[in-house]
Amino acid sequence: MIQSAQGIEVQTLPLSEAAAVLRGTLPFADTEIKDALPDVEHLERVKVRAGTLLIEPGETFAFYWVILEGEIRAERPEPDGTWMLVGCAKAGEGLGEFPLLTGRYRSPLRVVAAQDSTLIRFREQEFWSLLACCPAVRKVILGNMAQRLQSHQVEALHREKLVALGTLAAGLMHELHNPGGAAKRAAAQMRENLLRLQQLSLRSSKQPKTPEQLECMRSLLERTLAGCKEAAMSSLEQADAEEAMAEWLKSVGVENAFAIAPALVKAGLAREELDCARLAFPNSSFSDALNWLEALVSSVLLVCTVEESVGRISDLVMAVKKFAYDDRSGGREVDVHESLQSTLTILGHKLRVKNLTVEKRFEAAPAKIFVRGAALSQVWTNLIDNAVDASPEGGKVEIATWNEPGILGVSIADAGEGIASEVLPRIFEPFFTTKPHGSGTGLGLEIVHRIVTQNFGGTIEVKSAPGQTRFEVRLPVKEAAAPARQAS
Repeated sequence: MIQSAQGIEVQTLPLSEAAAVLRGTLPFADTEIKDALPDVEHLERVKVRAGTLLIEPGETFAFYWVILEGEIRAERPEPDGTWMLVGCAKAGEGLGEFPLLTGRYRSPLRVVAAQDSTLIRFREQEFWSLLACCPAVRKVILGNMAQRLQSHQVEALHREKLVALGTLAAGLMHELHNPGGAAKRAAAQMRENLLRLQQLSLRSSKQPKTPEQLECMRSLLERTLAGCKEAAMSSLEQADAEEAMAEWLKSVGVENAFAIAPALVKAGLAREELDCARLAFPNSSFSDALNWLEALVSSVLLVCTVEESVGRISDLVMAVKKFAYDDRSGGREVDVHESLQSTLTILGHKLRVKNLTVEKRFEAAPAKIFVRGAALSQVWTNLIDNAVDASPEGGKVEIATWNEPGILGVSIADAGEGIASEVLPRIFEPFFTTKPHGSGTGLGLEIVHRIVTQNFGGTIEVKSAPGQTRFEVRLPVKEAAAPARQAS
């Protein structure tokens, strides 16, 4: 009997005829299939035209296939709408053992014919009969399974590392943008101030200065050059102070009164301190003296802005260095509080976008743990990033640490809607995600679970209810029995 639909033709084949063609394939080279399937009279031969989909993402994949001719590819959907090749099987090879052996029948991939292909497919019961009765087939199938599982783990780890690096890069770009832009604006303003200072200095140099004038300007300069701390005022207080200063400057005949008042107020100068200049300088030069003082004060404040911005960039570089540090010579102790803070620094832009506050309760003392590589930061990045995504606008993310006998505990909680009870048991499965298509890879929590349990010998639990989801990580304080190198 022949059935055909959408580029697929299915034909029933007598077992004896199927056995003859299967001997040319790797799984059945040394197997008499009729002995393994005594109650089966027919198998299905499937002919597929190039480009035809055998399985789409989300469909059930419950057959074992052996390729007689052609090539079959498995591809994963990417967030940008493209498809990434996960693996391929060619003539003489089998595929489909992974979902049957793991029980994960719903495919996260699409399976497509890369060429015109011919396959023999076995139903689930026939597959289990082959494993039970044919040692040669079992050896090939389990070998393929082990190889594909290893490839999957390596690819998943690499992919999640790229996701973490992408999050890191996005965070770093956002964080660098503000101080970099501030430093650039301050430098441009300083150029204008230097030109103004030169013009005012040349004009002022034509008039000799009295000792009183020099002493007044000296004291004001010492006051303004003392440091970078601006006067601590609320926005309303600052606006009132600037307006009052501008009105006074205008009343005593100072040019640009409203333009120069903000810088004088920011420097913490009061009218009483400027009285010495008003008394020491005649009206004709008093305005120039205060404009010159404002240009210098403004320049000092701009230097402070550049200094602060460069310091912020330096802090970010140090945070990234701590995040990505990989000690190739062996293990080392890491302060978990510093590791968490570095991750918060890098993800700061995401917190600000949603106006989230972070409540830190760092109670662990000591808070150090033995690590190799940067996998620990990868754990915090995924958990905090997920907490931010789950949090409502204006919400709160809670991060706590504590000590138990031989254990360092870390919890990360959000105030989101919570995880549905039917979903909770599956959150650590690879490729499982509740985020919209294109927003999540389904790899983050699986990698986190593997790093915590396998690399550190620790545990991770999740407790969720409407209004709060809390991940609790417990790590042995002493060096765990871990591989020679951690995944990073």
